[in-house]
Amino acid sequence: MTRQSRILLAVLIVLVAIGGGVALALRSPAVIGYYFERQARARFAEFSSRSDFGDDGLHVILCGTASPLPDANRAKACTMVVAGGRAYVVDTGPESWKQLALMLFPADRIAGVFLTHFHSDHIGDLGEFRLQTWVGGRRQPLPVYGGPGVDKVVDGFNLAYSLDDRYRAAHHGPEVAPLDAAPLVAKPFSVGMSDTRDRAEVVLDDNGLKVTAFEVYHEPVRPAVGYRFDYKGRSVVVSGDTIKWRNVVANAKGADVLVHEAQSQHMRQILSDAAQAAGNKTVAKIFADIESYHSSPVDAAEAANEAGVKLLVFTHFTPPPVSSLLNPLFFDKVADVRPQSGWVIGFDGLRIDLPANSDAIIQGKMPLGLLR
Repeated sequence: MTRQSRILLAVLIVLVAIGGGVALALRSPAVIGYYFERQARARFAEFSSRSDFGDDGLHVILCGTASPLPDANRAKACTMVVAGGRAYVVDTGPESWKQLALMLFPADRIAGVFLTHFHSDHIGDLGEFRLQTWVGGRRQPLPVYGGPGVDKVVDGFNLAYSLDDRYRAAHHGPEVAPLDAAPLVAKPFSVGMSDTRDRAEVVLDDNGLKVTAFEVYHEPVRPAVGYRFDYKGRSVVVSGDTIKWRNVVANAKGADVLVHEAQSQHMRQILSDAAQAAGNKTVAKIFADIESYHSSPVDAAEAANEAGVKLLVFTHFTPPPVSSLLNPLFFDKVADVRPQSGWVIGFDGLRIDLPANSDAIIQGKMPLGLLR
């Protein structure tokens, strides 16, 4: 070995030793603890100082864009609308609270829940919203709006969490967990049950925010409604689960944003055929049955066009496009119906801002994670 080679080898050995030492140091509890503390302080400071929803605009956050089928990156049905700093959640599907918590959304901003219907993938996390907003600073019962039967849903969750309420109140004390603020309170309205499915009703009118519930078609599910939010000249419509339906079009007229469910009938049929071929007749029948009460992406695009909606946001995907490679199949022919600039594929964390007294529609993304 030449002298030059020996020097090079020695240098390499020293570098490896240094690198190993750095790697060892990075794995030490002291270094990791230092990093964890810095990140925790930064994130809690960010959480405590958030004021970006306190303006007079209307904001939309998708907190769950999946259907009952599992998706590692999506919670079940959940859309949040923020008006004047107060947040309202449309549906509380399983895993949706986790998504909002990862976004560091202030729990005490949540002023109410609106349920489109009572399928499990739309109500499964209602108990977590009840608990987390309570210990997060809510100091009065949380209103839950819904059609006939919402009182049964609310009573069930209140009963299921009643023991937990007492444990936490005893442990943390009344300043953190006042028992009288813990419950949900049902706010029933009458629409959602008619045979014509063409009724609508203003269910909240407060501080400039008007929320209208309107009937949709999700037979045999009744009540089944969508919601329109109007605030400071801006408007957002959430379809709920429905086929392409005239009452969606009527109530979405001129809206800035339409958040509409979407089901790929072609992909659904593939799954149904695959289940049938595997001998799973139960799953095959479920996939066959759901064709009749959901909208295809093209259906949703046509409804948005007929209503004159500025931006169509797809959500509640059946089946969930678990990879972007599936998007061309899921959204096949949508671009033939509506210009690409007029629609967006929703994802958990999508944020849309609608400033007051403006025509602007600003798309963004909520940060995910306490430590990042």
